[in-house]
Amino acid sequence: MDTEGWDIVEQAADLARRGEEFALATVVWRQAPSSGRIGSRAIITRAGELYGFIGGACAEPVVLREAVRVIESREPRLLFLGTADVPQAGLPDGMLYIPMSCQSEGALQIYVEPVVPALDLVVVGGSPVTHTLAELAGTLGWKARVLEASELSAADLTECSVVVIATQGHGDEDAVRVAVSATPAFVGLVASRKRGQAVLAYLAERGVPQPLLDRVRTPVGIDLGRTSHQEIAVSVLAELVMRRAAGELTASSLAPVAERILTEVVDPVCGMTVAADDAHFPVEHDGTTYHFCCAGCSQSFAADPARYLTEAEA
Repeated sequence: MDTEGWDIVEQAADLARRGEEFALATVVWRQAPSSGRIGSRAIITRAGELYGFIGGACAEPVVLREAVRVIESREPRLLFLGTADVPQAGLPDGMLYIPMSCQSEGALQIYVEPVVPALDLVVVGGSPVTHTLAELAGTLGWKARVLEASELSAADLTECSVVVIATQGHGDEDAVRVAVSATPAFVGLVASRKRGQAVLAYLAERGVPQPLLDRVRTPVGIDLGRTSHQEIAVSVLAELVMRRAAGELTASSLAPVAERILTEVVDPVCGMTVAADDAHFPVEHDGTTYHFCCAGCSQSFAADPARYLTEAEA
């Protein structure tokens, strides 16, 4: 692998250490004259940013689109990007075939895999619940830290952190205030429903913005009725596992970015599916904006729109 390839691996490791989800795309096969090379890698972040190189102008938007789907589903995909005349019957089961009709007749197979870092669980308090919860989370491979309420600061948290406050009346209000100010992925308060509502009302009266307080889950944990401290820890962990499986314990920026990236249209020249954004060579004709995979398709359309619109309708 060349030096650039190693740089991508190092960048992936850095993102994982920061707790950020992303996708890693690797070229595993190529057919000339594709510009991608076997072993070429790229990182696609939650924000829809691509670092590295896996192919030219036709391949990149397709990989970006599919990588966002991989991040959302947490399921890897093997992509085949090639010309429309490739016999699909000969492709392995499970491979996603995406026809490419732009200028080059090359082909690529690209493996796109999700990278889901260990969940960063911050448990606040000194009760038996906190230590049991941290120990149980460790058995799942999660990173778990226990902090006293007086030790907690916004600097301890990131947008990917999951915070569970189990101070049980000893500094609940301060712990919740500090936690929500960092806007982590999740904040849960171990308390009775009445006590939880009182804590949130107290903070609202003292100017903590309501949208931040609305993000606090209280009481956190699956309702098991009257339980011991150890069972409360199990109930909290069960809710976190459920929410993680549903994709909820991620940074709040993921949903709108994915929606923007996944707005797709068909290039009327080559038939390729592309993102409907400013990066895909927009051309306006008769009040409608069309998008293209490359400058060549855009220029061909601009020279004779009627030809391509007639073909698309046929």
